[in-house]
Amino acid sequence: MVRFDVVGIGNLNYDIIMLMERFPEFHEKVNAKEAFFGLGGAAANTISWLATFGLKTGYIGAVGRDEIGEAHLAYFKKLGVDTGGIKVVDVPSGVAVAMIRGEDKRIVKYPGANRMKEVDFNYLSTTRHVHLSSNPPETIVEVVNFASDNGITVSLDIGEAELPPEIERKVDYLMMNEDEYRRKFGSLDLSLSEARNLVVTLNGGGALVRDEYGNVHEVRGLSAKVVDSTGAGDSFDAGVIYGVLNGWSLEEAARLGMVLAYLTVQKVGARSAVVPLERVVKVAEETGIELPFSRP
Repeated sequence: MVRFDVVGIGNLNYDIIMLMERFPEFHEKVNAKEAFFGLGGAAANTISWLATFGLKTGYIGAVGRDEIGEAHLAYFKKLGVDTGGIKVVDVPSGVAVAMIRGEDKRIVKYPGANRMKEVDFNYLSTTRHVHLSSNPPETIVEVVNFASDNGITVSLDIGEAELPPEIERKVDYLMMNEDEYRRKFGSLDLSLSEARNLVVTLNGGGALVRDEYGNVHEVRGLSAKVVDSTGAGDSFDAGVIYGVLNGWSLEEAARLGMVLAYLTVQKVGARSAVVPLERVVKVAEETGIELPFSRP
């Protein structure tokens, strides 16, 4: 029985973000010019967009038995995200602290309860798509194999995690940024990845995409004053997932991802820019990005 359009698997953090004029020196205290406190976690940020857009969503993760854990559960329930896959454990919830100066970012993370998440495969079997971000290699391998065996499509924002070639071939949508791709493959040649579909976001905006037929397209970026890039990649992922699940081409889906990333970098915090789909459609029209919302 299919209950969900998308189930996310990943960390659930509390983000503390400080915008700095400069970073402190050794043993120095400096004041931030602005600060933001809010819920985060890469896959959770992506799911927040998708739930706001009306998709049926669930989540697999873990939080502590504390105020942060309660806030995560309450936030998801408000959006309509099913929390049946989230464990509540006697370990503090994860925390991420970021200092940001322009496009330079320094981050310290405490994983906490995130280390104790467990994949409930019965829960996972009720979705048509699964999205992974910020997971250990063993979780990625288990989930990709399970999804492949059960006809569930997979999107994976891999980051710096290792991915065995035999697993990479089973990934329907592999998502990386330009730096991650260059470090892994040595160049921006998209044919080097064995994933079925590939999305590589580019420094300074835009993306390269390669679909399962080998077609490569460049999606142009949108010019925006970057206030905070936290969560921009997660927003981009949400656009790609929403598009492909609605039958769009990979290039069209990446255009939606670009609009969501454009909105995100202009706000402080990963979820501050999350808005209803109607607003996104209007922004796309205002910025000249063609999206197939009106297509039958």
